Amino acid sequence: MSLTFVVSPGGHLTGRIRVPGDKSISHRSIMFGSIAEGTTRVKGFLEGEDNLATLNAFRAMGVEIDGPLNGEVTIHGVGMHGLRAPTEPLYMGNSGTSIRLLSGLMSAQQFDVEMTGDSSLSKRPMRRVTAPLAEMGAEILTEKDGTPPLKVQGGKSLNGLHYDMPMASAQVKSCLLLAGLYAEGETCVTEPAPTRDHTERMLRGFGYDVRTENNRICLTGGGKLTATDIDVPADISSATFFMIGAAISEGSDITLEHVGINPTRIGVINILRLMGAELTLENECEVGGEPVADIRVRGSKLKGIQIPEEQVPLAIDEFPALFVAAACAEGETVLTGAHELRVKESDRIQVMADGLQALGVNAQPTDDGMIIQGGTIGSGTVESHDDHRIAMSFAMAALRATGPITIKNCETVGTSFPGFAALSRDAGLRVEQQGG
Repeated sequence: MSLTFVVSPGGHLTGRIRVPGDKSISHRSIMFGSIAEGTTRVKGFLEGEDNLATLNAFRAMGVEIDGPLNGEVTIHGVGMHGLRAPTEPLYMGNSGTSIRLLSGLMSAQQFDVEMTGDSSLSKRPMRRVTAPLAEMGAEILTEKDGTPPLKVQGGKSLNGLHYDMPMASAQVKSCLLLAGLYAEGETCVTEPAPTRDHTERMLRGFGYDVRTENNRICLTGGGKLTATDIDVPADISSATFFMIGAAISEGSDITLEHVGINPTRIGVINILRLMGAELTLENECEVGGEPVADIRVRGSKLKGIQIPEEQVPLAIDEFPALFVAAACAEGETVLTGAHELRVKESDRIQVMADGLQALGVNAQPTDDGMIIQGGTIGSGTVESHDDHRIAMSFAMAALRATGPITIKNCETVGTSFPGFAALSRDAGLRVEQQGG
C-alpha cells in the first residue's frame, strides 16, 4: 500500500534533534570496509533502504557484516581480492550511489555480476560511468538507452585513466577512483567544479594514498586498504529539511546536532545565509577526518536571490527543499546551472515546479534550473514521484501553507530518512501518515 503524508498548516520547529547518519559516508564505509584488511567498526550508520542495499550486496559477495544495530556495524574485511561471485543479481533498490560506485568496483573483479534496481533506478542514466570505465578496459552491458540493469563482465584488466569529467558528479568521480584502485598505473579525475569528497577522505582514512591538487584527484592502483573505525556524522541533506522548515516559519528555533559540514556539502548553508536566514554553527570539531557542527536555525524573513552557480554542486541534493524556501522568500529566486537535477530519482526541476504550481506558487522551470516568485503557499495535493526528497520538502512547505498539503507516494522516504515523520512531529510539524 502506498504511503501518503497529510500535513496540516502552521506550527513551528523547536528543540534539539539529531537526524540520521550521512548517507554518502554510510555507503562508503561498507564498500571500503569490505575490501579492507581487518575489521572496520562503524558508528552512526544510516539504516535506510539505500544503505542497506549496499550492505546486502557485500554480504551477497561473501563479506561477514554484523549489524546494523542502533547504527553500529562491524565489517570483517576480505581484502582487495577477497570478494566472491554472488549467486543472483545484486539488487540496488532506489540507490544511484550504490549502483554507480559499485560499477567501478565490480569492473575489476574476476567474476561476472548483474546489478538491478527498482523502477526509478531503472530509468537513470549510467553511460556517464560505463563510458569512462570502458576506456579503462571494463566491459559493462546496459539496456539500449544506457539504463540498468548493468551486466559487468569479470576478469578484465583495467588500465589507469586521466579523465576530464564533462559534468560535476561525485558518483562518477568515486566510481572511477574505485576502479583505479585495481588499475595498472595512475588514475586521475579532473572536476569542472568541486563535488563532495567523502571518497578521497575515507580512502586516506583506510591508509590509501590519494593526491588532490586543485580540481584534480589522483591515485595509483595496486595498494591495499587497512581497516579503521568510522564515526558517521548526521546527514546534512536530511538536516536540510529542518533547517529550511525553521527558516520559513516564525517562532522556530531548532538545533541540529553533530551534522557533517564537509566543505563540499555546505552549499545549502551558504545559500540560506545569502537569503537572510538566521543560521549559526556551534561546537565545530573534526571527527574521523570529517568536520561536524551543531546547526542552529531560527525563523527569519528570507529574500529571493540569484543563486551563485559555484554553489550548485555543493547543494545539488538540497534544491528541492531550497525551492520551498524560495517560495516563501520575498522577491524572485533564480537557479541556473543545475541540469543534474533532471536525472536524479525524479526530474527534480519539473516535479518541484509542478508541485509548487499546484500549491499556487509562481514557479517556472528552465532547462537547467527554475525561477520562483516568492509569495503564498496554498493548500493542495502533490505527487512525490517516488522521490524521497520531494516528499520531505513539501512536508516542510506546510509550515507556511494556508491549508493542508497532501503528498502522495512517500514510501521512498525510508531510503534516506527512516523515522522522518515521527521526528518531524516531535519537532513541531503537524504531519500524519496514511497507508504504507
